[in-house]
Amino acid sequence: MYQVRTDLALEAREKFEEDNVEIKGVRLDEEQATPDILISSVVIETENGAKAMGKPKGSYVTLEAPNMIEEDEGYHREISIQLSRVLKRLLPKKKEFTTLVAGLGNRAVTPDSLGPRVVDNLCITRHIIKEFGRYVIGDSCHKSVSSIVPGVMAQTGIESMEIVRGIVKETSPDVIIAVDALAARSTRRLNRTIQITDTGINPGSGVGNHRHALNSENVGIPVIAIGIPTVVDAATIVIDTMNNLLEAMSQAEQIRRIENSYEKLDMMEKYELVRELLTPQLNTLYVTTKDVDEAVRRLSFTVSEGINIALQEEDTGCHQE
Repeated sequence: MYQVRTDLALEAREKFEEDNVEIKGVRLDEEQATPDILISSVVIETENGAKAMGKPKGSYVTLEAPNMIEEDEGYHREISIQLSRVLKRLLPKKKEFTTLVAGLGNRAVTPDSLGPRVVDNLCITRHIIKEFGRYVIGDSCHKSVSSIVPGVMAQTGIESMEIVRGIVKETSPDVIIAVDALAARSTRRLNRTIQITDTGINPGSGVGNHRHALNSENVGIPVIAIGIPTVVDAATIVIDTMNNLLEAMSQAEQIRRIENSYEKLDMMEKYELVRELLTPQLNTLYVTTKDVDEAVRRLSFTVSEGINIALQEEDTGCHQE
């Protein structure tokens, strides 16, 4: 059976709600951080819950900001602050620790370039601390941070996990922050949602290109993953369009009969129906927004600023311009 591709745990849980199915061992908490930012936490507590969700046990925090696509520096600053709050809860509790940030993805493919672009704007300090000591850069920006952009297997012939594991062996960081572009099930979450999880990440899983997981089991240290959905598949767009069309035309008797039949289908049946209607050339198509280059540029600054704030004692503008 065809599986709806999404990297977001929140969307995976929503599918069960649509089917009126209760999942034991999966807990959802919500916090309205600001009038425009909703933070949802999906916690998978049991192996049965993990099997039902198709995701490892752990915490999946989703930061939803409907206006994140807008070019509003003040709003993006607030998103960065909320992101740093979530990150601080997942980072090691000791005052001094070393962090490796892995920017996953392909810099040459714009929707997949979020990870490399985030790394471009980080406050990298490991080399300075090793050479001169941490106090040379000030107490407020003293944590040791290094980064790597491992590229994709088509470029290097090496799994990203293998590259990162080799770096961990040589540099011994305490924690990894992995940043990657994701795939969503809903078009309304494109470029508007940030997921942070303590379970690591499977590079390429959202578009069916499975690679070895970058997680604590494979690299030996905690892995925090940050991702933003930048693509959806064609079937998602068709279903969203059909839902909107039927809702808009629900007053017409003939359309109402179609709507009643369509609404009796669950989400998986809708996806299977749409994929049968799509041509073979379209049913594996992934789509992004027309302004994805500007969106990824803006979002990369937002994520990198959130990481920089989380790894500083206070905000001192340590990040690069």
